[in-house]
This record gives sequence, structure tokens and C-alpha cells, in this order.
Amino acid sequence: MIRLATPADLSQAADIYEEILDREAQGPVYTNWQRGKYPTIDTARQALEAGTFYVGEENGVLWGVVNLNSVQLPEYGAIPWTIPAAAEEVGVIHTLCIRPSCSGRGYARQMVAFCEAEAHRQGRTVIRLDTWEGNLPANRLYPSLGYRYAGTAEFFFMGFVRENLNCYEKAL
Repeated sequence: MIRLATPADLSQAADIYEEILDREAQGPVYTNWQRGKYPTIDTARQALEAGTFYVGEENGVLWGVVNLNSVQLPEYGAIPWTIPAAAEEVGVIHTLCIRPSCSGRGYARQMVAFCEAEAHRQGRTVIRLDTWEGNLPANRLYPSLGYRYAGTAEFFFMGFVRENLNCYEKAL
């Protein structure tokens, strides 16, 4: 089940972030995240307070989290998007995470499908997202789900790391 997060979910959300970082410490690395900077429990709390934080849950255990909102980072202006949309028509997927111990079960596909349905329900006409150029699983997943690669730009992410992010779009 995927649902809107509650305050009780914050600890498990932070556990997912930490599990991803622990896994990456052993390799391979698919994110450019930095422990203690991004993502953190505060990242989850901010999305929760904004009403844009969703969790995937099974038997009381969170298997994934995502922030679905309409916030397009300033660097999105450098991307040659091809699906025309006014700012209020754009849904943006941020920090979609699947707990590594739950990977390989189709949860990422479920979470993306949920985001598409929820964005459509909110009146959005397009989904946009970005992912680190080194995130091979995500860079394979999104095109397989009908997302169009729109371009790559250098982002100064969260004001602490410069990185190249691949951007994708899909009409709803």
C-alpha cells in the first residue's frame, strides 16, 4: 500500500536513507548523497509538513518513500523539455527511495505508477524528475516506464555538491 506519510513514519524513512548509504559504503554507489547532509530525517519531515511525502508500506514496514510536489529546481531551466506545461501543471518526483533489503520486488515501478496517478489526480499534465548520472538503476528504470530523457545539467544540489543530473519527463 502507498499512502500519505504520517509523523510516525519519519524514523523508518530515515532508516531507509541510512540503509541506502550503508549499502553504498560497500559499493556500488548509485547516489551522490552525503550522510548527515542529504537525505536526512529533516528531509522527510519537511516533505511531511508540506503534505507531499508518501510511503510504501507492507505489514507495518516501510519499503519506500517519495516526495511528490511541483517544485522544479532552478537548474530545470537549462533542460530542453519537450512536453509543454505551465508550472502549476508539472508534478516533480524527488528522492524516490526503495529500501535496499526490499529491492527487486517491483516496488520502484509501483511507486512511480502511484506518483503518476496522484499527480494526475492533482491536475498535473506532466511528470518531471532528475537523477544522478551515476544512478544506473534509475537511469534504466525511467525510460522503461515511458519517460523521455530530456537532458543533463550541472546542479548545485542543496548548496553543497555539484553534480550532473539526468532529467526525464512524461506526459500524463
